[in-house]
Parts: sequence; C-alpha cells; structure tokens
Amino acid sequence: MPTVFIKTYGCQMNERDSEQVARMLVARGYQLTETEHDADVVLLNTCSVRDMAEQKAIGKMGMMGNLRKTRPHMVFGFLGCMAQSRGAELVRGLGHVDLVVGTQKLHRVADYVDEIFARRGSRSMDDPRFSIVDTADEDGSQETIRDHLLGPGQVTAFVSIMQGCNMHCTFCIVPSTRGAERSRSIPEIVREVRGLAGRGVREVTLLGQIVNLYGRHEFPPDGGKSPFVQLLEAVHEVDGIERIRFTSPHPIGFRDDLIQAFTRLPKLVEHIHLPLQSGSARILKAMHRTYTPEKYLDLVDRIRAARPGIAITTDVIVGFPGETDEDYLATRALVNRVAFDNAFIFRYSKRRDTPAAEMPGQVDESVKEARNQDLLSVVNFLAHTRNDALVGTSVQVLCEGPSKTNPDRLMGRTRTNKIIIFDGQPRHVGQLFDVYISRATGFSLYGTP
Repeated sequence: MPTVFIKTYGCQMNERDSEQVARMLVARGYQLTETEHDADVVLLNTCSVRDMAEQKAIGKMGMMGNLRKTRPHMVFGFLGCMAQSRGAELVRGLGHVDLVVGTQKLHRVADYVDEIFARRGSRSMDDPRFSIVDTADEDGSQETIRDHLLGPGQVTAFVSIMQGCNMHCTFCIVPSTRGAERSRSIPEIVREVRGLAGRGVREVTLLGQIVNLYGRHEFPPDGGKSPFVQLLEAVHEVDGIERIRFTSPHPIGFRDDLIQAFTRLPKLVEHIHLPLQSGSARILKAMHRTYTPEKYLDLVDRIRAARPGIAITTDVIVGFPGETDEDYLATRALVNRVAFDNAFIFRYSKRRDTPAAEMPGQVDESVKEARNQDLLSVVNFLAHTRNDALVGTSVQVLCEGPSKTNPDRLMGRTRTNKIIIFDGQPRHVGQLFDVYISRATGFSLYGTP
C-alpha cells in the first residue's frame, strides 16, 4: 500500500485543502504517514502570503531530494498557492519535483499521482522524468473541497464555503493565487455540516478568504439579510452543531445584519478575528483597505455592544512601504485602544506582481524587526492581562482531546477561542462542560473540570 506524507504551510484554508487531498488519496488506497522518510509520495501544500513561507517550503523540498537516491520511485509535489504562483519554474528549479498543482485543481491530485506511478511502471527509469504541472482555472472548483477525513473522536471541523478574493489589497498576492470570489450554495454547505454533525462534530469553522462577503455575487439579500447571514442561520439550525465560528472576515463586510446575528444566534461564539493591518489612515489607504481607523474603532465598539465579553483578535503588518514612525505609533496606539485578546504581527514582505512591491519608501528590515518586536510586547501584555482576569472563574470548554504539548492532559477551547489545559478522563473528549481556571501562564490557561 503506497504511503503519503502531506505537510501544510499557511492558513486554515490550506489545512482544509490538505484534508481534502488526503481524503481523496486514502479513498484510492494510499495510507497517510507522519514522516517523509516512510513515504512513497511527498506533497507540500504551500503558502505565498509571505516570502518566508515560500522559502520554508522550497528549502524543505530541496532537502528531501536526497531521498530519491535510495528510493527512486518516490513522487514529490508542490500544491497550493506557491504552486499556483510559480508553476513550472518549481520543476525547473528542483529537478526531483514531479507534480505542481494549483489552488483550483486540488481535486485532481489523486488522479495525477496515479498517473505518475503508472507512467513510471511502463518505462525504464533511465528515460527523462515525467512531470505534471496544472495551474489552470476551473469553473466550479469551490464545490470540490467538501469531503472530510476525521480523526478518532474529532469534534471540530473546517468547512470551506468559498474561494478567491476580489479586494486586491496592494500587499496581497491572494487574488492571483486563489482567483476571483466564488461561493458554494447554502444547501450544499448545510448538507456538508449535517454530515459532519452525524459523525460527531460539534463545532464548525466556516472558511473563506473574506468569509463575510460570501455569496455577494451569486445570491440576493433576503429580508435585509446578506447571503452570509442567511448561511449562518441555516447552519445554526443543524442539530448536533453546538458552536459556529468563521474566519477571516473583512471590516467592510460587517453590516448591521451580521452584527445583530451575534445578539440572536447563540451558537455563534464570542470570538471574531478582525484584521486591522494598520492603525494609520494614510497607510490603510495605500494598502487599499477601504476603511479608516475611526471606522474600525466604531465597528469594534458596535460588536462589543452586541455581544459583551466577545474576544477580538487581529492581524497587523508593520513596515509597509512608506510607513513612518508616526504611522507606526498610530498603529501601536490603536492596538492599545482596542486591547485585542491576541494578534498576529507580520513584517511586510514583498510579493511578486503586487502594487506594494513597487512602491517607493520600502522600509529597512531592521526597522521592520524593531517595530515587530515592540508591537509583540504590547500584544503579549494585553493577552496576558486578559488571561489573568480569567483566573478564579469558570468557563465553558469543548474538549478536543489530548494536549499537543502534554498528551497526558486534555485540552479544550472556550467560546472565546482560548485554549485550556486540564486533567481529565477519556469521557470528557467531545463534551461541553465548565472548567474552573486555576492559573494562567503566558498564553496558556490551566484548570479543573
């Protein structure tokens, strides 16, 4: 039985894509393995949002080239966003790469792996290597990420509801790697969620590049409700699903109907990931983010009024072209004003064929790093303060299973998406119950059921 090793870089959408690829390969008789050293097929599902993510994937693939010396039958492939962006150059640059599949053709990976093995079996290994590169667009590709390979006792799952992005932020390569916005139908998504609930899943996270703009080109509003709110209502009605999350939204997609959904849909959890990117009006305009710091703050206030106690996390880019000390301090002040529960801080990274890559005023790497570390210190302080405030309280947890860092203990997430580690029994896995928080260390919470 051929074995497959899949490594995923980047976002939850990539994780979901990898799960779909794994599901299709397992259905063909392939067996998943935890290491490339035991694999007949090695697939790297790649990210292009930052240069470091691309370099990690390329470096990993380069290091694995030596495996072919002792296992010449192995198949090596790149999938996902970097595959879409670079295409055939990945085969030319790394001679042992056999397969490059872009973001709209992931449902063909199993076919292509079978084809490569079949071609090798029909010719001498002295012949030139056969490779497949497929980065073509495909209508309806958003409907192909719908199958799940659930682990034993798995109670959470990602559900892809759309692909692509039309926003064209000047720093972002995603519109060219993921294509234009394309949404699945509500009945198809609900059918998938019902299937997951029937297999024991209790929490779903709806995924989209800009998830709260779901269906805006395909489906009409209904009674003042956007297609996304209509979808939330439909998923809310699925028996067995106890929690609903979504990521990642855009501030521009938070209309009154979505904010009000947090007041009347109890399964919609108290957590929103709300990308900020910058607290400077000038930099936001250069990024083409289509909102101002004032509008962002007003949105935060309205969300918190609708669902008191909601946790808000964010993304911030430091060192965008032209960012001055004054611009950075405006970002720092806004982060302090919002007091995020957590934030992902990124140094600006040039991306090919994006407007920002050609902008004047590129910021020195040492300045980016200094701003990155300074803002991290602010975020860490805010996160620790919020966690410390939970000590001595009881919160509802969905137990997901053993802790990744200590398999002798269990872990679960609160509705606000905070991870809690606790001692428990196998009967706790998959259950919702209260945990008393006894201590907080850094970003971790510890408690007792």
